[in-house]
Amino acid sequence: MDVTHDGWIRRAETLRFTGSHLIDGRAHDGGGAFTIVSPRNGHSLAEVADAGAAEVDLAVAAARRAFDDGPWPRLAPAERGRTLLRLADLIEERRVDLALTVSLEMGKPITDAHDIELRALIGTFRWYGQLADKLTDESPHTPPDTLALVTREPAGVVGAVVPWNFPLTLAGWKIAPALAAGCTVVLKPSENSPLSALLLARIADEAGLPPGVLNVVAGHGSVAGRALGLHPDVDVLAFTGSTAVGRHYLRYAADSNLKRVWLELGGKSPNIILPDAPDLEQAAATAAWGIFFNQGEMCTAPSRLLVHASVAERVTEAVVERARALRVGDPLDPATEMGALVGQDHLDRVLDHIHTAVDDGARLRTGGERVLAETGGVYLRPTVFDHVDSRSALAREEVFGPVLSVLTFEDLDEAVALANATHYGLAAGLWTSDLSTAHQVSRALRAGTVWVNCYEEGDLTVPFGGMKQSGNGRDKSAHALEKYTELKTTWIQL
Repeated sequence: MDVTHDGWIRRAETLRFTGSHLIDGRAHDGGGAFTIVSPRNGHSLAEVADAGAAEVDLAVAAARRAFDDGPWPRLAPAERGRTLLRLADLIEERRVDLALTVSLEMGKPITDAHDIELRALIGTFRWYGQLADKLTDESPHTPPDTLALVTREPAGVVGAVVPWNFPLTLAGWKIAPALAAGCTVVLKPSENSPLSALLLARIADEAGLPPGVLNVVAGHGSVAGRALGLHPDVDVLAFTGSTAVGRHYLRYAADSNLKRVWLELGGKSPNIILPDAPDLEQAAATAAWGIFFNQGEMCTAPSRLLVHASVAERVTEAVVERARALRVGDPLDPATEMGALVGQDHLDRVLDHIHTAVDDGARLRTGGERVLAETGGVYLRPTVFDHVDSRSALAREEVFGPVLSVLTFEDLDEAVALANATHYGLAAGLWTSDLSTAHQVSRALRAGTVWVNCYEEGDLTVPFGGMKQSGNGRDKSAHALEKYTELKTTWIQL
């Protein structure tokens, strides 16, 4: 594979996208259709089947048959694990095409799509494939004339709804543990990025998943997502997306069968830099990387940089300098550091946040404007504000774009108070050389993940999820299986 800019463009021109749903192991074109437009250049990529309630019914019925009567839940866990490992190998073989599909449909730089997103997806299926036969049940100590068994059994049909910012990584975080547990799945990808998920479904079929075990329906959240949330034959609903939409899924569960709903929602993550940070330049560089990586379209993005007043000017200048030097451009250019935002509507929302911040008195240090409009693509210059009021919309609302707000503090108590002054609680960062401070502040921060002297680090051994209005439950690690299993107690009188 020629990994130059021209080489990626030539390979992209050979792609032929599949826009059909995959239901019960077969392509299905029911429902209407909608067009996927690439934010890279505004060109149409494909026509995709648009699922309505009827298509969701078919997919859920297939998943229900596969769970109630099919072999998947009844396979030895080791056999399920071997299938997931075969799937990981096939994804590796199709890595280039999957990465290109992600890059074209949502604007992610091809290097990030290939080296980060696909690495995460492959690693996820391998990790859960290896874990599948290593879970244990319990036999508590009971009186000698009894035997108690506590078994963990697959929960049933899982509805998974995932967003466009990491369309394959987040799908993998839900699909892999659900399948390892013995569940069957109906996946609804975002209407902005269904092509990669539909390709993944075909690869899963090649790996030997029985029909109906993994079904993928493309469609809009207000129709297909709603139908999945309300469906009485869905036992578990796993959703990643905005807090506003997460509320809908809780209502759908209440209005239907009280299905369990697991939510990974928005964030307004603080990144606290103390004067004793081990390396202030590294802290500033990581702060800039964190907010501009993936075009800032991340729920964990460190969008609030909280800096001690004594080092605020130095750190802010370093972040602004890096923002101005960042290369924004064609996602298929390996030299690109920040690609296109997902679409025009999203760009308009981000620009609205920027205009509101200016009106609220924040100082725009760099960026704040659309660039490369002549390409037909959707690009925004990396943006940094300082002099941000902690009560302002910019300091409180999730922008979900490459927009950083810098706030200052005088002491540690103020830093913690500012960090926790949000409805969200997904992630946080802290930079300090003091071990006691690291422990004390980490405990005080109301966030599901706290990174100390780093950001966005970790692997599949650790859980991921939020507190407060950032959601519940955990993706990644063995803890993810808790979402897709039920505990059963069997008490035997001997």
